[in-house]
Amino acid sequence: MYRIGIDLGGTNIAAGLVNESYELVRKKSVPTGAERPGEMIVADMAELCRNLCAEHGITMADVTAIGIASPGVANINTGIVEYANNLHFENFPLASLLGEKLGFENIKIANDANAAAWGEAVAGAAKGTSNSVMITLGTGVGGGIIIDNKIYTGFNCAGAELGHIVIEVDGVPCSCGRHGCWESYSSATALIRMTKEKIDECRATGRKSMMLDAPRVSGRLACDCMRAGDEAAKEVYDKYIKYLASGLATIVNIFQPEVISLGGGVSGEGQSLIDALLPLVRAQSYGVGFVKDLPELRIAKLGNDAGIIGAALLG
Repeated sequence: MYRIGIDLGGTNIAAGLVNESYELVRKKSVPTGAERPGEMIVADMAELCRNLCAEHGITMADVTAIGIASPGVANINTGIVEYANNLHFENFPLASLLGEKLGFENIKIANDANAAAWGEAVAGAAKGTSNSVMITLGTGVGGGIIIDNKIYTGFNCAGAELGHIVIEVDGVPCSCGRHGCWESYSSATALIRMTKEKIDECRATGRKSMMLDAPRVSGRLACDCMRAGDEAAKEVYDKYIKYLASGLATIVNIFQPEVISLGGGVSGEGQSLIDALLPLVRAQSYGVGFVKDLPELRIAKLGNDAGIIGAALLG
């Protein structure tokens, strides 16, 4: 038997078949067409499910559960997406509409970051734990919290917005409209901004840096140049790590999870990222030196499939 996980994004809808060993055995995607009415998007999701089954030589009768990872405020209890601005959803009954299209009852939904955290907890970097947190370092900073083998959503299913912890009062403006959010200092977008600021500083002062010769500024530029011995790039990286560690230490002090897994583009730095973070996180964690076990930092294992796998395992 199989489960279907659907990762509903603003650009693409990705769906996958997950077997009883929690392995993704087939995946397909189609453009979302987010400007269209929600009912049309749901129709495409239903067709995607049918096509997945047909290509794998099975039918919907071989599927035991369907899960959807949705952006925005996705109510895991009611199956309603209460708000998702990039899809223009407001109080949208996503689970029931898809169920009607497929003649299928066991459909669950969750916020996309929560679904990814659940995937890592059940089948990825935090497998075997009961309490974990996943942080995604991409365009923004996303987060999902697992407590006692359950997704923590808050009483209104709008919790776990970890990227909007304020770590710098009156700091850099955030896309949410506030200032000083962790996302504004620890996302890949923030790393690019810090890199550009350092490049401008080097140009203004005449300081040499390999970053000046780069045709474009990416999230990897400062990391790559630092490894080649560039001191200006190291200053960028150290600043970024300081803020990332500060947010992680806050999470440690609040939740004390067994594992914090890091995903998203920046996590591609791998073990070197963990090695840079660990001493700073430990230094800011309450009880260090007295508490026997502090949380482990790990690189997420499921990559872009975490949302699909996590969604499939909701039901």
